[in-house]
Amino acid sequence: MVGSGQRSAVAEFGFSNPDRPRLGLEVVDFAKLAARLPASTLSTVHRTDFHQLFLITGGTGAAMVDFVEHECVPGTLVSVSPGRVLRLPRPTGGGRLEALMVLFTDTFPHRPEAVRPLLSPFGPVAWTVPEPDRTDLTRAVRELMTEYQRAVDRGEPITVDLLRQLLGALLLRIARLPADGRPAAQDETYTRFQHELERSFATTRSAADYAAKVGYSLRTLNRVCEAAAGRSAKALVDARVALEAKRLLVHTDLPAAAIGDRLGFTEPTNFGKFFQRETGETPGAFRDRERVTAAGR
Repeated sequence: MVGSGQRSAVAEFGFSNPDRPRLGLEVVDFAKLAARLPASTLSTVHRTDFHQLFLITGGTGAAMVDFVEHECVPGTLVSVSPGRVLRLPRPTGGGRLEALMVLFTDTFPHRPEAVRPLLSPFGPVAWTVPEPDRTDLTRAVRELMTEYQRAVDRGEPITVDLLRQLLGALLLRIARLPADGRPAAQDETYTRFQHELERSFATTRSAADYAAKVGYSLRTLNRVCEAAAGRSAKALVDARVALEAKRLLVHTDLPAAAIGDRLGFTEPTNFGKFFQRETGETPGAFRDRERVTAAGR
């Protein structure tokens, strides 16, 4: 990881491999990574421009991704796509948290069609990996780690090609796992809605607008969203706007009124009511709590 130098409440990190700078992959024990990072990076909210996989192998802990806490126990797998807000896994209960980490740039792995939903900005975040998948997945990560070390030590181009293949195989293993009991959504209509939502959430919060943009009736879009995510289109739109508001509240020093304006609210009071309805807190209370939490870790 390397800091961008941007002055922000949320640190920004670009990919930087200390073992082999031009290699877009790093496979490392969490303890080793933690030892080389400053305490502030370990404890505070940040985001990266690369993918991160955490496979928990021992201890208990918690990781925060986009302001949702995920319990980390042996067999937990956490996937963080570029741009998502992250607080690194931390031990709970006074013990030590053990994990294997795979960090990689978006362009490094082979990307068969089946892994695209996993690597997208909308991909699933957490799994509790069942046996025997847990044993197979751990073995796959450790094999990747062995070949990674060979690439670092010997610099063979053929080993780098093998790493791309092994990472692709690992991602395929993950892509076939259920996420939180629900398979990763791959419906084409839902994918089109997600991409349109990412483009337009700051300009419209109307579910009917999104239905028109993807070329379906609102009833059909709601049915697709319920099947894929268990929520209506309007609920997903509001959740995306609330997430961006949270990111801006923690990531910037913009006043809440300016954040509301950026997200398409014509009146600050409307933004405040919306945010409180979605999160149960005022924008100011959320910002203060997150910053106090970060400072106390």
